[in-house]
Order: sequence, then structure tokens, then C-alpha cells
Amino acid sequence: MQQLVQQAIDQLVDSGEELGIQVAVYRHGEQVVDAVAGVADPATGRPVASDTPFFSASTGKGVTATVVHVLADRGALDYDTPIVELWPEFGAHGKEKATLRHALTHSIGVPAVPARLTAPDLADWDGMCALIADSEPWWEPGTRTGYHAVTWGYVLGEVVRRATGRPISQVLREEVAAPLGIADELYFGVPAAELGRLARLEDAPGSAETMAAMPADLPLFKATPPALTPSAAYGNDPVVLTADIPSGGTMSARAVARMYAALLTEVDGVRLLPEARLREITALATAETDQMVGFPTPRALGYNLGRPGADPGRTPTVFGMPGMGGSAAWADPATGLSFALTKNRFSPGPATAVDRIGALVAEAATG
Repeated sequence: MQQLVQQAIDQLVDSGEELGIQVAVYRHGEQVVDAVAGVADPATGRPVASDTPFFSASTGKGVTATVVHVLADRGALDYDTPIVELWPEFGAHGKEKATLRHALTHSIGVPAVPARLTAPDLADWDGMCALIADSEPWWEPGTRTGYHAVTWGYVLGEVVRRATGRPISQVLREEVAAPLGIADELYFGVPAAELGRLARLEDAPGSAETMAAMPADLPLFKATPPALTPSAAYGNDPVVLTADIPSGGTMSARAVARMYAALLTEVDGVRLLPEARLREITALATAETDQMVGFPTPRALGYNLGRPGADPGRTPTVFGMPGMGGSAAWADPATGLSFALTKNRFSPGPATAVDRIGALVAEAATG
């Protein structure tokens, strides 16, 4: 499988379709693919290495969900606890019945932020949490579902902070990343001293046209200001990279694949969750029409269901998250696979590399 994947990503880079790319695969707790190709920084020619972190947008949501589940398994959180029990201010404007389960399934009803917000606003944790707590819900929590592109991470992150007394970036490092030996490759807020290690993003040709062709009246765009919509400039911004914004994340493919592998089974002596908890959090929670994008989106507790790029109905046991720009990470309890792809040519359209390489890996594992 290593050779197949390496050949595939070399071809993507050689053809000019991709700039720099990482793919990592674990199977039954063992790493079977660690492939890299291309350059991490086109300005200097610095090559991609296995430990190069890439800003990977909403692929980080799967990392946030994992932190929540680790805490829940230890009794620090309960999915059906009203959020107001930890965060009383959140109950404003009729949100007092909202639960952690509602937040995980994007059904909490606060998907939007004001159009005036810019990246520096995102770095103000207390300000963002106060703004979200005081927002009026678009629907009664629990009655509909709709992708919370920006607000999702703050709601869950503040619940984690109130429950533990620690910012979610610290909890990620201490409870998930450090035990797995990936603390320097899996981040929310990246330490400023580490910024020089990161891959530099570049917008794919035609990105502006792709965005312009999307429906202007899509609720997702009304809920997320252009300044906060991920792009190469957004993912290269030190303000964004160094802030805790757990609706996204910065990671190497091998780090996030290792995290997913440790959800499925033991990895070098570490397993993040027991089997019963894994079954609970990966079961179908909602498959309703998403109010932000207008089509049904099967979801578990904090993860999408179905392999990115594939018909979710054909791969219902797969759970994970894609990120705008073309990165993704997922795991499949049915096959014991965990997969991650990160890249720095930021493509807002269909994630063709994720689709192609993910299918290649799945086929190789079952063939």
C-alpha cells in the first residue's frame, strides 16, 4: 500500500495538480503508509516532511470531537447535560435546553456570526464566546441540524474549558496528543516558535471562480463572513494559526491518522476510548437535511459519516471530517483503517485528491 500511495501522490505533484501533500494510513493500530511529496513552502523550496504540520480547516473538528469524547469517557462531561449547567450565559434567548449532544450534532441553532467579524476577532476567545452565548438561535436547539462552520469549536471549546479549567488546546496536548507522541504535530493554537515548520498554503488556480459559482444565497455563506471563510491567506495568517479556533486545526497527516487509529484500537499501548464508547459516538445521530447547505448530511457525535468523496450510503461505517481546501481524516471500524491526507494547494471545490487516494487505500485494504 505504501508504494501505491507514494506513486499516486508523486503523480499528483508531478502533474502540477498538487503542490505538497502528505498521506498516512494506519491499519489495526499499525502504520502502513507514511507518504509525502512536493514542497511545503513554494517560496523557499522546503520539501514536505512527515512531521510538517498543515493548516487543515475543518478536519480539525474531528480532533475537537475526540477531545470531548475522551473527557466524556472519564466522566468530566455528559452528552445530555444542558450547556447552561457549565456555562450559564449560554442560555440567553431561549437556548437553555441546549445540550452537549446538540452541539456535537450541529443542531444547537447558533450557526452564524456577525458579518463584521475578521480574523483578529476569532483570536479573542472570551469575546467570541460572549457573542455566541448572547446570539439568538436560528431554530430551537435540537429541532434541526445545520453546519456550524465557525461557532461549533467555540461552543465545544468553552464547555471543555468550563469543565476542566483548561483551554482546549492544552487538553488536546495533555490528554490526546502527548500520550500518542504527536504533541508537536497536532494543534489548535500553534506556538509562535513553531510557525516556521508549517506548510505554506497556496490557492489553487480557479479558486475565485469556484467560490463565485456557488449559490450566493446559500445560508452557509450568510452565516460565515468572507473574511472567516478558509482560504490560503486565512490558513497562512499567524493570527489564525496561533489562536485557539477549534473549528479548524493544524496537523500532519500521520498525527491525525494516529489519533483516529487510537480511537479504533490500541496504538503503541495507547487507546483513547473503549469499544462501547466508540460504538456510541460513531452511530448515526442525524441524517436530516442540513439547513446550511440544503442536502442531507449523515452525522454521528461530532463526526460526519461516510468516506469523503464517496456516497455516504456506501461507506456508512466510516467516521471523520473533511476540511475546506481538500484535507480530510477518517477511520473505519469495519476495516480497521484510519486515513489522513493533508495538502497545501487550497482547493475550495471537490476534494479530488482525498476522493482518489481514499478510494485507493480502501480498495487496497479489501482487495
